[in-house]
Amino acid sequence: MKIAVFPGSFDPFTIAHQDLIARAQPLFDKIYIAIGVNSSKIGMMDVESRKNSITELYQNNEQIEVSFYNGLTVDYCLSIGANFILRGLRNGTDLDYENIIAQNNLLLAPQVETYFLVSRSGEAHISSTIVRDIWKNNGDISHLVPSTILKYINKSN
Repeated sequence: MKIAVFPGSFDPFTIAHQDLIARAQPLFDKIYIAIGVNSSKIGMMDVESRKNSITELYQNNEQIEVSFYNGLTVDYCLSIGANFILRGLRNGTDLDYENIIAQNNLLLAPQVETYFLVSRSGEAHISSTIVRDIWKNNGDISHLVPSTILKYINKSN
């Protein structure tokens, strides 16, 4: 069984994340959207709201599971039997950064391979950081996050 982990803070989960999951589904039997927990980081959404909103978004999709994890991503992968890490690339800067992480992950757990998917044209500008900045400055983010996620953002703030 091909099991992938799509790790991130997902604060918030964007339409670019959603697109990446949709494009990755034919490649894997199961995809864990794994929310990394950093208790020292105060985000736009608390971690429970992130998990609940993404779970609702994929509530009718048995191929997707949403979970939390602490520590190294490769350790989490090994704990659930995943042999793949899924990452999105928006630009060359992302490639440089993600390549370094992927190379180190291979040293830590050679059986866990990282797969990169390039952002679809028209979505490479979307990041959770940009969405948070627009939102903090009272801008409209409805075209950047799925409506299910937006509902949770509006409810928690």
